[in-house]
Amino acid sequence: MAKISAMIQIDRRIITHFDFFILLLIIPIALSSLFLISEVNSSLATKEMAYIIVGFGVLILFSIIPIRKLTWLIPIIYWVDILLLVSVKFFGVSILGAQRWLEIPFTSMTLQPSEIIKPALLLMLAYLIQKNPPPQEGYGLKAFAKISFYILLPFFLIAIEPDLGSAGVVFILGFGILFLVGVQWRIWAVLIAVFLTMSTLLYEFGLRDYQKQRVEDFLAEKPSYHVQQSIIAIGSGGIFGKDKEDATQVQLKFLPIATTDFIFAYHVERFGFFGAFLLITIYSTLTLHILGLRQKFKNDHFSVVFASGIGVLIFVYSSINIAMTIGLAPVVGIPLPMYSYGGTSFVTFMILFGILENLLAFRFNFLYNSVSFSKQKR
Repeated sequence: MAKISAMIQIDRRIITHFDFFILLLIIPIALSSLFLISEVNSSLATKEMAYIIVGFGVLILFSIIPIRKLTWLIPIIYWVDILLLVSVKFFGVSILGAQRWLEIPFTSMTLQPSEIIKPALLLMLAYLIQKNPPPQEGYGLKAFAKISFYILLPFFLIAIEPDLGSAGVVFILGFGILFLVGVQWRIWAVLIAVFLTMSTLLYEFGLRDYQKQRVEDFLAEKPSYHVQQSIIAIGSGGIFGKDKEDATQVQLKFLPIATTDFIFAYHVERFGFFGAFLLITIYSTLTLHILGLRQKFKNDHFSVVFASGIGVLIFVYSSINIAMTIGLAPVVGIPLPMYSYGGTSFVTFMILFGILENLLAFRFNFLYNSVSFSKQKR
């Protein structure tokens, strides 16, 4: 009975420190996504419902497992994900002409390693920075080079798939975290100078023809067909949006890939300016709230890095996706977080939120051992 009582106390402690405001922001995003996808394709909606259920299940799971006791597993997880990225080259399946997925045996579902590497990289960076915190003046060249290796390895593996959009997110995530934790300014100055000097060569020899075409379409006076149809859908939504039958851009299939890359355009066509404003407000609030949680962790570098990374991810995903649908960024395969159809991306974010909730619950160094916890509470 004493052990059961202690377990209940631990559960109460987790609930006490659980950040329900995050759930309050996530749930309307997921439900709105499911609603729109069901209007376009009922079979995709069934799969999306399964992904949502699994996603919230893993959020609960990762919020209660002893993350801090399992940090020794983080390097293993990272290298397993690297192997999955390598295996895409040999065993990957193509969807819409892109070879980025692995089939999950005995199911009709697929796994996208370029999505799950993001939480693995985030955990790895938190692990490395916690073991070797930055000095007051910031990381020097040696420490910077060591951490950069763990960022650039998945970046190049994803870039050669090719998936320049996801590779760019990995790059921004990794070096964005390093910028936030602190690196000597001279290192940034040298890197920026090298990048500007090499930018022409990188464009000429580092991009494939279709990637160059996307950049040219972005810079052209007239946007590409996809972006044109997206802008028409957004403009036709007006202030309050249209009924399903009147949303002709999607119903008549003028708007391409309306459930994934351009789902924001469909959202605006259906819910109008106010719907767009509300969705952007939710993403902005979620980003700022998570970044604000860093204050609760104080000198816990692991948790500060992890919260920073989630905030950066949500901001990068949402801003790039929305920008490309209105012609302010090149079209890349960046989903709208937790909104675009896709199980791997949704479940990945739920894992991140679950780990964050766990770090919040045990930020006061509460012990997982029930006896020690009971003594500590007394």
